[in-house]
Amino acid sequence: MTQSLTLPRPDDWHLHLRDGAMLAGIAPESARHFARAIIMPNLVPPVVTGAQAAAYRDRILAVTGTGFTPLMTLYLTEATDPADVVAAHKAGIITAVKLYPAGATTNSASGVRDFDRVRAVLEAMAEAGIPLCTHGEVTDHAVDIFDREAVFIDRVLDPIRRKTPGLRVVMEHITTSEAVAYVQSQPADLGATITTHHLVINRNHILVGGIKPHYYCLPVAKREAHRLALVQAATSGDARFFLGTDSAPHADDAKESACGCAGCFTATNTMSILAQIFEEAGALDKLEGFASRNGPGFYRLPVNSATITLEKTPEPVTYPAKIETGAGQVTVFDPGFPLYWQVRQEATS
Repeated sequence: MTQSLTLPRPDDWHLHLRDGAMLAGIAPESARHFARAIIMPNLVPPVVTGAQAAAYRDRILAVTGTGFTPLMTLYLTEATDPADVVAAHKAGIITAVKLYPAGATTNSASGVRDFDRVRAVLEAMAEAGIPLCTHGEVTDHAVDIFDREAVFIDRVLDPIRRKTPGLRVVMEHITTSEAVAYVQSQPADLGATITTHHLVINRNHILVGGIKPHYYCLPVAKREAHRLALVQAATSGDARFFLGTDSAPHADDAKESACGCAGCFTATNTMSILAQIFEEAGALDKLEGFASRNGPGFYRLPVNSATITLEKTPEPVTYPAKIETGAGQVTVFDPGFPLYWQVRQEATS
């Protein structure tokens, strides 16, 4: 029986760090185990230019130090300048561009409503090899919230990809068997991130026995059959699927309210949760690919040379229930089952 597992230091290909006091309080939780992360740009105001991305990167590095590399993204709007996007990418300021359908999730009001108005940007990105990261939900009120990812694939994503040959796309935080099947049916210019929490919870966890605000996220968790499809994809060894935690901190008073914010904060215990899930799936040997290799492969970056070691413990591992920040307490995601894997060895060269 495997008692320890050494991996190249993992990366997080979808991460919210916020700004100001929240950034200072929670960024070290990701920097502890992850070498790099794709940083979401949905601040208020959003990060829409190369200059803003560079300034935000500097604020992150001031908190995390040089052992962590934030890979910056630009927030795609209908006014985005293709030349600025390409210049920021060539200068090494940004790694990708993020598409939010307007109104789909937290701080997405500045997102895209008319997708034809961003065609010039997408064509420039395809030519320059800049990946597009997508929040894959439609915002049509006539579409049930549990169907919005599948409808997005048909109405938005597939048409964009057909009209923009060569555009490399990441379907972020997929939640459905339809999304898994779509990725599996496409060539290698399409990848998908899967979150820690969507491997753990289904919609019953949010609603049965009372509303659980710290399990509420967008895209919302779906039926158990969809969760199982995500576990199968993550543990399959298929290089098109990789880790993007979508760890999204909100102060408890913003989560535990009459109109609670969407997001699960998983940065603190993601690696322990993943090891537990992969072990139970009989796929511990596939964790390295999912957490450490598949993402760099898609983004055309080297695998990290530093390593971490996970060790199995005889007693359940404990984590703080809350992270104290200058912007309020943040609740750490509770998977609802004991964890017996712990990162013992921090990153080494």
